[in-house]
Amino acid sequence: MLRRGLWETLVAMVLWAVWLPSCLGQTTLPSQDGKIKIRLAGYPRKHNEGRVEVFYNGEWGTICDDDFTLTNAHILCRHLGFVEATSWSHSAKYGAGTGKIWLDNVICEGSENSIEKCVSRGWGNSDCTHQEDAGVVCKDERLPGFTDSNVIEMQVDKNRLEKLRLRPLSGAHPITEGLIEVKFKEGWGYICNNNWSTKNSRVVCGMLGFPSQKSMTKVLHSPKTLYRIQSVSCTGNEAHLSACIMEFSKTNSSAPCPNGGPAAVSCVPGPLFTRGTSRRVKHNPVSMVRLKGGAKTGEGRVEVLKDNEWGTVCDDHWNLQSASVVCRELGFGTAKEALTGARMGQGMGHIYMNEVRCHGDEKSLWDCPHNNITTGDCKHMEDASVICNIPYMGYEKTIRLTGGRTRLEGRVELLLSTASGVRDWGLICGDGWTNREAMVACRQLGLGHASSGLRETWYWDSSNVTEMVLSGVKCKGDEMTLTDCQHHSVVSCKRAGAQFSAGIICSDAASDLVLNASLVEQTVYIEDRPLHLLYCAAEENCLAKSAAKANWPYGQRRLLRFSAQIHNIGRADFRPRLGRHSWVWHECHRHYHSMDIFTYYDLLSLNGTKVADGHKASFCLEDTACHTGVSKRYECANFGEQGITEGCWDLYRHDIDCQWIDITDVKPGNYILQVIINPNFEVAESDFTNNAMRCNCKYDGNRVWLHRCHLGDSFSEEAEKEFEHYPGQLNNKIS
Repeated sequence: MLRRGLWETLVAMVLWAVWLPSCLGQTTLPSQDGKIKIRLAGYPRKHNEGRVEVFYNGEWGTICDDDFTLTNAHILCRHLGFVEATSWSHSAKYGAGTGKIWLDNVICEGSENSIEKCVSRGWGNSDCTHQEDAGVVCKDERLPGFTDSNVIEMQVDKNRLEKLRLRPLSGAHPITEGLIEVKFKEGWGYICNNNWSTKNSRVVCGMLGFPSQKSMTKVLHSPKTLYRIQSVSCTGNEAHLSACIMEFSKTNSSAPCPNGGPAAVSCVPGPLFTRGTSRRVKHNPVSMVRLKGGAKTGEGRVEVLKDNEWGTVCDDHWNLQSASVVCRELGFGTAKEALTGARMGQGMGHIYMNEVRCHGDEKSLWDCPHNNITTGDCKHMEDASVICNIPYMGYEKTIRLTGGRTRLEGRVELLLSTASGVRDWGLICGDGWTNREAMVACRQLGLGHASSGLRETWYWDSSNVTEMVLSGVKCKGDEMTLTDCQHHSVVSCKRAGAQFSAGIICSDAASDLVLNASLVEQTVYIEDRPLHLLYCAAEENCLAKSAAKANWPYGQRRLLRFSAQIHNIGRADFRPRLGRHSWVWHECHRHYHSMDIFTYYDLLSLNGTKVADGHKASFCLEDTACHTGVSKRYECANFGEQGITEGCWDLYRHDIDCQWIDITDVKPGNYILQVIINPNFEVAESDFTNNAMRCNCKYDGNRVWLHRCHLGDSFSEEAEKEFEHYPGQLNNKIS
């Protein structure tokens, strides 16, 4: 009876599965001729997660979460170019959408190549509200050969090659010459070199991270050679070999490569990867393009130079061809991904280019057809980014992390030659170790951005520690390896022992603070403030040293005042290094200080000598306002959490205590006003080069003028050198 009852139950379940879709009016959707588009929207989200929206009948709409499963999410993520889904969400986790709810009761088996092939109620047939909008989280890994990360359509041919590598003809890094090996599901094999062209070589070298190629002698056929591809024909502008015309070898062919042999290439590395050159990710002063905000070499937000000032590129029509022109111009290979939606953080200032349409053979992005920006065309949330193919250098083989709780943290160990000449692993002295050194270490490990650089690591496992092999490490932050940074020739560490060795915590995202330079210029003025109103400011050392000798409470101090609006344009929240248990209460102003120094305000002479200064302890880091769609997370009221949310800014008004420089003792003349955020690198950021702002300043004894305020990295090198000579021209303008 038990067996019979179980059998009847199974039959009933099958009949129910067949009957239910028809009862609900479910059906397989009519094909849209490959024109269906999917996008991820909503907030808070990253590039690989969000509310699912489908473009149908000329209108974007959502998918209801009824009957939604992880299988559905897999289909959607693969459609978007990701390898798979890691999870899905219901109940409008990423916010309620608007407009149509296109799909409901979607049931996928897993073999479908598009969500429209799954069973559902049909287009626009739903009993849901937008409070039931479905979302997905995709694994942040791209499908091999996915050719366009902007136009969101399934473009992966499963019969195309999965991977490509060189079988080296020499053992040095980077490997620039070798036989081309391609991988399919059946395994690795070679390409027949019959009719092999330099255009083919250009595509292969680009995939391997090299900007160009050179000719080489053909390799002869070997009887044991297994050919996977019979012939290839490229135009030379493809970003991936799978985009070229290919003829695949037939199985059991008697002549797989008649009168030929395995295809080989000889690639030319870019300046950064040429042996004997400095391995710093430094911008070429002659180049008209650069990458900002990326964690790894060869990735970042695209910025172009125009009239000696840097600006961004709008992501409309941004694709792999245009991205590859950028990568080759910078000495890398072709683009691995063309990213949209400010994936590497939002820029500040100008947006110079829109609807860039490169063919792929241009020498510079400026040579590509494009539109100039007009008012309202683009915002910085549409900044274009790239991830370039770079040569494999094996840098991660000479660095490792030990003792940490996860693979993203631990004591830093390097593989170096010891005093006895033996090559072995060893620790780095923690003296002077900062977040800038941690940036380089995380980059070398391939673990993304730095979250913390630690000088003491006593709380991590020390059961198997090594000796100190490096000390005095001082990086600028753009080096590719720690050994490229300055360091002592002989190890000299004040505090010996593993507990004082350098450690790091890495992260996939980081904050990035920048100052609104134009607001400083617009709000500057001079105030003569009575001493009896400055007791709290004096307690917090916000006045010049001469104030201590003043006849308190009589007299006054002359203050240079201005507003400071600090934006977080990175991809993570900016948080104080210390938790609230370590914050210091200041009774006079009735607030907590979460950082010793948050900002320096300096007035410099034209030769760089400091003539007056101020500082701002971060007495209240909070979200004053945010971009559309971004919610505030931090506020100081009621001992709240402090920080600046990604996409928000903190405004220090000109009338707040200590929002000034005391210039009582400064003589009239031409000066430079300099503001530096996070000056001691206490909190990790993706980019420290934009933390400084400088202005030309003229003070005539009664009034003050600021001019040409700019971030430290927003001018070309030539314009920055001329900056110190500008006050003379300013003097003529306003006299």
